[in-house]
Amino acid sequence: MLKNLFLGIVIGAFFVYLSFRGIDLKGITTGLKNANLFFIIPFLCLMILMQLLKSYRWGIIMKPIMEIDQFSLFSVTSVGFLAVVAIPARIGELARPYLISTKTGISMSSAVGTVMVERVFDALTVLTVFFIVVLFTPLPPWLIRGSLIFLLLVLALLGLMALLIFRKETAMKILSPIVKLFPAKWHSKLTGLIDHFVDGFKIISHQRHMCYLAFLSILIWVIDAVAMYILFFAFDIELPLSAAFVLMATIILGIAIPAAPGFVGNWHFFCVLGLGLFGIDKTGALTYAIVLHFLSIGIIVILGLAFLPFNQFSLSDIKSKFSINSEEIVDPEETHLTEQKAGLEK
Repeated sequence: MLKNLFLGIVIGAFFVYLSFRGIDLKGITTGLKNANLFFIIPFLCLMILMQLLKSYRWGIIMKPIMEIDQFSLFSVTSVGFLAVVAIPARIGELARPYLISTKTGISMSSAVGTVMVERVFDALTVLTVFFIVVLFTPLPPWLIRGSLIFLLLVLALLGLMALLIFRKETAMKILSPIVKLFPAKWHSKLTGLIDHFVDGFKIISHQRHMCYLAFLSILIWVIDAVAMYILFFAFDIELPLSAAFVLMATIILGIAIPAAPGFVGNWHFFCVLGLGLFGIDKTGALTYAIVLHFLSIGIIVILGLAFLPFNQFSLSDIKSKFSINSEEIVDPEETHLTEQKAGLEK
């Protein structure tokens, strides 16, 4: 945990340095003073709508396991996203599975599986939109190559998920080299753990729900891009909506790198980088990045703190819960030996 925090802070500090290097600080101050605050209102409304849609979509993904009321979903999602921005190295991603498993009794491993499905949909949607934009907007080869590699990795993960649902034996053969890296006594338990994860992938076998999830994912990220586009007007940045989609994809790629709490540094550097692709000067781009980051993270923090009293947790709680779920997975070999021993005693 401390190592991850230290690494994130170092990387974040490095990106902060790169972001502010050669910047006219007076220019940033002037840019902030001259910003048109009117456009912040629709931006914040769209951000809240996006959070609501994300919680609703998560409920659709979990529907094959259990139907959960929308208030609980939004409550847990708000606190979970707060954990993601507050805890380094994406460790906070486990907060939502922990909280929903505590509230509903769903296996935490299965809940983690649903979050994995959600992340795959997010990545596929953002990258698909990005590559559509590339057809009409010339972008640097390095950005296209990086996005293509990321897309291939996501497609490979989706393919493995589908295999685990429809061709489990084939998928387990693919995973067997990874399982064999662990001590032999853990092999059966790891196989059982994978079975629990697969429960979270059940939505993949529902074709109608998959189409609906694709629609919701597109809607969520279109709203995000439109919000960024609206914020352009607050700083008199004259760029098309397509630029907002490229900016969104660039920031997402940037914060995928280990980062300090709140993605400080990563967010700013890659936002400046994305706007720089369209000729926006560094001072103006950083001014926009500071406000975009402040408002986006601010909404997450406010919503998370509002629901935190109803969803208390700690990292030790998460670790304990995950351990309990792992211990509940029965090793078939151990069970067989226990039965033999019981038979001898009789």
